[in-house]
Amino acid sequence: MKYIENFSNDPSYNLAFEEYCFKYLPEDEDYVILWINEPAIIVGKNQNTLEEVNIEYVKENNIKVVRRITGGGAVYHDLGNLNFSIIKNTGENKKIDFKRYNIPILNALERLNIKCELSGRNDMTIDGKKFSGIAQSIWRNRALNHGTLLFDTELDVLSKALNVNQDKIVSKGIKSVRSRVTNIKPFLSKDTTMESFREVLLKYIFEFEGEEPVKYELSEKENAEIDKLFNEKYATWEWNYGYSPQFNYKNYKKFPFGGIEVRLHIKNGIIDNCKFYGDFFGSANVEKLEETLTGKSYNEESILSLLDEKELKQYFGDIEKDEFKELIFGI
Repeated sequence: MKYIENFSNDPSYNLAFEEYCFKYLPEDEDYVILWINEPAIIVGKNQNTLEEVNIEYVKENNIKVVRRITGGGAVYHDLGNLNFSIIKNTGENKKIDFKRYNIPILNALERLNIKCELSGRNDMTIDGKKFSGIAQSIWRNRALNHGTLLFDTELDVLSKALNVNQDKIVSKGIKSVRSRVTNIKPFLSKDTTMESFREVLLKYIFEFEGEEPVKYELSEKENAEIDKLFNEKYATWEWNYGYSPQFNYKNYKKFPFGGIEVRLHIKNGIIDNCKFYGDFFGSANVEKLEETLTGKSYNEESILSLLDEKELKQYFGDIEKDEFKELIFGI
């Protein structure tokens, strides 16, 4: 096994880094990466991003939203959370196996006198509280096992960032299961920094494997390929939001000039069908607006750039652009 250093805190770059290492580094070796993200929500591959994220809170607090290549639920990362990625050859065992690949992590934490266990399908817990969410992916003859370690995370921010009103969205996406959570740091016997925790964890992982830590140095070509994956995939709206499963969105707002109900069907991040209902009065036929929005990306920049307040007032009456945004996006 070899370790790969990555000191970036950019979640989009870090997930590109991880995917490249998982799929394209030499297959005759296993790898471990320990990495830290700035505040971000990382959604599972099969999730509807809008169903998992408190969009308004995320924007106000500059929290990034990025999709990963593994399944499972949405998790919150910040500078107090340490992520681990273990990349191993599977041999003939091409099955998702959380216990097999997380024993080194559990053992390392036990060496730090943390009494923890693998709980349920894919969580690690202390005293019944979750401090790690784990996900896996199999590709060819390799397994990627990665997860979070809540070391000193701002748990109140975690709660708010993932607090979503589910009433407006109905989708086929895999929904997250919320759990009681805790940090690791209060359970350590002495005051430990994130950096020292990272170093000790790496040491104990290699001790468990019966090996000395050896670093894998990425080449210029490999770094260039990671940059390409970052720019073409992980930094794009299409991957982080548009990849979401198809879903239906509905919302109703009461205004002094009348009520408006909107119903949208979103497919591959594109508005596939759009209908407005209500007792509003407008001088223009609202069907024209429905036609304008159909086929457009379901994001604020795309939708709001198409319209100005003068047009909106022609369709609905005395509505402001921010009020229309709240109607369409629920924020």
